[in-house]
Formats: sequence, structure tokens, C-alpha cells
Amino acid sequence: MTFLIILGSLGIFLYGMKVLSEGIQKTAGEKMRQVMATMTHNRVAGVGTGFLTTCLLQSSSATTVIVVSFCNAGLLTLVESIGVIMGANLGTTLTAWIIAVVGKFSLANVALPIIGIGTPFIFVGKGKWKNIGQILIGFGLLFYGLGALKDAVPDVKSMLASTEPEIVQKAESWRAFIENISGKGYLSLVMFLVGGVLLTIAVQSSSAAMAITVTLALNGWIGFEESCAIVLGENIGTTVTAYLASLGANTNAKRAARAHFTFNILGVAWMLAAFYAFIPMVESIGSSLPDSFRTEKHSTPIGFNLAIFHSTFNFINICLLIGFVPWIAKFVTKWVKDDEKESDSRLHFITQNLMKVGEMNLPEVQNAVEGMADITLEMYDDFEKMFSDSRTIDLTPAVEKSKGLENATDQCMADITQYLVRLSASELSQRNADDVSSMIRIVSELEEASDCVHRLVMLTDRRNRKGHNPFSDDTTLALKRFTRIVGEFLDFTRKNITPPISLNILKEAEEFESSVDDMRRSLNKASLSRMQEDGDLKREMLQIDINNQLEKIGNHCLNVIQSATGTVD
Repeated sequence: MTFLIILGSLGIFLYGMKVLSEGIQKTAGEKMRQVMATMTHNRVAGVGTGFLTTCLLQSSSATTVIVVSFCNAGLLTLVESIGVIMGANLGTTLTAWIIAVVGKFSLANVALPIIGIGTPFIFVGKGKWKNIGQILIGFGLLFYGLGALKDAVPDVKSMLASTEPEIVQKAESWRAFIENISGKGYLSLVMFLVGGVLLTIAVQSSSAAMAITVTLALNGWIGFEESCAIVLGENIGTTVTAYLASLGANTNAKRAARAHFTFNILGVAWMLAAFYAFIPMVESIGSSLPDSFRTEKHSTPIGFNLAIFHSTFNFINICLLIGFVPWIAKFVTKWVKDDEKESDSRLHFITQNLMKVGEMNLPEVQNAVEGMADITLEMYDDFEKMFSDSRTIDLTPAVEKSKGLENATDQCMADITQYLVRLSASELSQRNADDVSSMIRIVSELEEASDCVHRLVMLTDRRNRKGHNPFSDDTTLALKRFTRIVGEFLDFTRKNITPPISLNILKEAEEFESSVDDMRRSLNKASLSRMQEDGDLKREMLQIDINNQLEKIGNHCLNVIQSATGTVD
């Protein structure tokens, strides 16, 4: 029964972290994305950004997954990402301090009022107020879970003093087991370190693993040295999350994940070498704390000592290795070599491993949408070159290239839409929910536009197979002018594809689309007149097909701009 209570307490703690993180992302996610994308120009700024982001999200795993995402989207360089990862390691030490400090109080007396304050905001609040309510409830659940976990784990000293022989026997057996595996020097450290790695992998949260470790230490189940070794293992175990997020990502994202692992491994390596000299220093710092830190049964110095150990270790590790960031970058670059077969980075997109920070991952979605627009624009540029050359040449290679790019945009649309639909099923801030809806419409319109461009390529191939240009000089000149205007509209759309877009941009787009419609009507009218005058029926139908496809591209461009401005008809 005790095990189930501990499991339930841990579940409340993890769920509280999830609710808290989601609430913060909704409230400040946009600014956090901007900070991470812009305030990483040097290593120190990157460390500060990683530290603050992790303190807010209460999850170094979430921060490192965001870093991998931003590397995949090209928003962070490898060197910049390493600085943020270093800061994330320092930020996660806040968890140990929270557990050590709040362990002095009855957490139910703190947690339930916080939940009580936050609940009305959830039910009657809107927008930012509702998000604030979610943050408060997240904090409350986190504290309540910690309190329940602290109370659920029995105190070994109390068990040894029990009048029930069975309880005393269990406590003595556990103490004998710990003493047996603790007396083997560095081998014991490695054993507990591996235990920390496995614990973190099992709960998929270094913060939860830290909560378990501190709670066990506070209640006498493990000693200080053993706890520190487990904490070192947790530093390695937390790198697994970033590694999983990098699966299927591009080379730069894989390197960022490997850099996280390398940085943490190097830190653990030097700490193991200096372990028995470092521990007395930490204990001396802990012993200098005021007596108020050690008055309650559950606030023995070991809780604060663990927080001090975790913080000083990560801080010193950053100081030691921050100057070697370029060398770490070179090492992981050699470790993860460039993949010549890697798919076009404009369309490379993670759909499976980033849902836990989905709202923070919107920049990568936008990057993929822009990649679709780039491909469509490339297809159109190729078409214009083909159309301008009326010689009788074999266009098979060009047609095959166009078909390949068109298939690529189809696949990208499917991947992006799948991700956005999954994301829309979760709770999002109103602005991000609007952006998600806009992007779903945008990728659909871009895919339709690429289909139209490919049809134009096929029509051009059909024209050239006739052995000569079937159109008159005036018609050819008018068609070239038409294709140029549509190309300019497509380029204009690409530059203004990321929501939100101003209404002035929409007005320009409407003027573009009006010009395209007028030109299509004029050219089609001329074709119908020639057909009535016994003109070449096949030639005129070919021109009308070209006119209509160009006009459809204009319609799709306008729809994209309307979606980006939130004014879809």
C-alpha cells in the first residue's frame, strides 16, 4: 500500500510540473521563444537564457528538447545551443532547493490554498487570467505531490524505534543492504550513479528523480555520499530525453543532443575524480547554515547539503567547460558527421518527439511551412525558365524534377498537418491556437499551389512537343507578362507567410490577385475570339489551361495571405 501511495504522490508531482509548464508556455511562451532565439549571441548569455528558461519551466528536459528543436529549425547554431544546455543544467538545481526548503513546512497548508486561489481563474477567467490560474494550480499540485511523497516515505529512525519487530527487521535489512554496497569505494559510487541514470530514465524527469532522491535521503534510506552519486547519475540520465528528441532530426540537432551528453559526462568524470575531496567541502558549507534549517525532523542538513552539492557541481562544471565550448562543438561535429543523404532541411520536421513542448516548438513548424513555400517558389522559377524557352528540347528531366518536388511538398503538408492537428487537440493560448489554425490552412494552400505549378510544367512540355511555339508573338509576350506577375505574387507571399500579418499586406495581396484575375479574363477572352474566327482549337485550349492554372496560383497566394492575417473568406 505504501508503494502505491508513493507512486500516486509522484504522479501528482509530475502532473503538477506538466500543468505548471503548460501554463507558463501559454503565458510567456512567445517571449521565451524570442529570448531563446535572440539572447544567445554569446556563451554567457546562452547560459543565462538556459538557466531562466529551466527555472520557469521547471524541467531541464523541456529546455533541452526546445534547444534540439531550435537547432533543427536553424534558429540556434551548435555553439549557441551548448551554452543554453549548460544553463539548463544549472536551472534544474532549483528543484533540489525547493524540496529542501519546503520540506520544513506542512505542504498541504501551502498547496491547497494555492490551488484554491487558482481554481476560480480556470473556470471564470479567459486568456491570460486562465493561464495564470493554470500556473497556480500547477504549483499547488507540485507542492502537494512533494508533501505527499515526503509523508509517504517512512523515516528509518522511526522504523528502528518501532515496537513492531517486523518493521524493525525491514529497516535493519535495508540498512545492512546499503552498508554492504556502500563499502566498496569507487565501485559503490559507480553502482549508485548507474542507479541514478536508470531512475531518471524510468521516470523521464530529472526533477522527479531528484525529488525521490532527496526524500529518501531526508528519511534516512540512503546516506549523503550515496545521494550525491545518484544525483550525478541523474545528470547523465536526463540527457536521454534530448537524445530521443533528436531521433529523426537533422544533423545539427543530433549534434546538440550529443553535446548535452558530452558536457554532462565530462562533468561527472571530473566530479568522480574529486568526489571524496568535494564532499567534505559541501558538508562544511551545510554545517554553517543557521540552526533554523535543521529544527524539524524532515529538514536535516542532508536536504540542503544535496541542494548545495547539485548547485555547486553544476556551477563549477560550467565555469570549467564554458571556455571549451568550441572544442565540444568540434568533437560532436566529428562524432555526428554530415549526412549527404539527409533530406532537404527546409522540409525536415520532427513530428514525434516534441509534443511535450509543442507550444514552444511552433518556430520549427513555421520553419517547415516556409520551407514548403521555398520549394513551391523554386518549382515556379523552373517553370518560368522552361516557358521562356520555346525550343524543341527534351523536358523529361525538368518534368521529373518538378514531380519530385511536388511529391516532397505533399509529404511535408501531411507531416505538418498531422503535427498541427495533434497540437490543436491540446490546450493552447488563444494566439497560438489561431496561429495553428492559420498554418493548417496555409500548408494546404501551398500544396495546391505546387500542384498547379506542376500542371504548368506538364502543359509547357506539351507545348514544346509540338515542334514549334504555337502562340503568336503578341500572345507569347502577354503570357510572359502574366507569368512574371504571378511569380512576383508568389514571391510576395513567401515573404509574408508567417502569421500574424498586417492588413496593409493583405491589401497589397488583393491588388495582386485582382491584376491576375484581370489578365486571365483578358487572355481567355482573346482566345475565345480567335476560336470563333476558326483559330487553332487545341492551341487556344492549351493557352486557356495555362491561364487558368496561373490564375489558380494567384487565388492560393491570396488565401495564404488571408490565413496569415486571420481574415479567411
